[in-house]
Amino acid sequence: MSALVRMPRPRLCLPTRPYLWSPARSRAQPCSAAASTRLERWVILGPNGAGKTTLLNLASSYLFPSKGTATILGDTLGKVDVFDLRPRIGMAGIAMTEKLPKRQTVLQTVLTAAYGMTATWNEDYEEVDEQRARAFLDRLGMTDYVDRKFGTLSEGERKRTLICRALMVDPELLLLDEPAAGLDLGGREDLVRRLGRLARDPIAPSMIMVTHHVEEIPPGFTHVLMIRQGKVLAAGPLELELTSRNLSLCFGLPLVVEQVGDRWTAQGLPLS
Repeated sequence: MSALVRMPRPRLCLPTRPYLWSPARSRAQPCSAAASTRLERWVILGPNGAGKTTLLNLASSYLFPSKGTATILGDTLGKVDVFDLRPRIGMAGIAMTEKLPKRQTVLQTVLTAAYGMTATWNEDYEEVDEQRARAFLDRLGMTDYVDRKFGTLSEGERKRTLICRALMVDPELLLLDEPAAGLDLGGREDLVRRLGRLARDPIAPSMIMVTHHVEEIPPGFTHVLMIRQGKVLAAGPLELELTSRNLSLCFGLPLVVEQVGDRWTAQGLPLS
């Protein structure tokens, strides 16, 4: 297992995925040595201000550590050209939404990611690019929206489009910054089940997802990192570390965590 982010004490580790992935085939095209047989999918939990976004910015190479080192996909920040590293990382978050033209179609919004752009210009896309874009959109339930303007989409539809954009670059690492934030119950559950299918695909990228809510953890995610005030409180397999005690310490409130099937719930203890 290769280190994803290494800091002076706790370490968050994920394997590198040396495969090109296509949702249409859901089969691997080897491009180097055999991949790890066990991919880890991490969820980062913590209250507001805990440092979740900071950690994600480190993992995306857009922020450098003030102390210690950060090693991403085997390369240490400060010793690697980040412009070579960043194309290997896909990120979907609210910050990207503001950069995308609202008059662009959903298909164009996803296609432009292949060139590392946010808007169409004079670039020519190959047929395989459009096939991959449509395949990702189909996997995220957006087939009926390919010709819709990005600015007319609901919050949930925008979130799914952003994930398709992030996957379009064929990343080795997929970062999801609160993908279910702002969604209603139906939108959240639809997104969670689709992310669960993606997480269970052994050929899909390594994944890290930031969230405030255990109910948003998709099936197929394997590990949890809990942070509070910039400090790691717990890190390891979900079944071992996502406990009532750890979550209570993380959020500073007595909480009861339950696992129901392959999903999680949490609620506060009643006041006496």
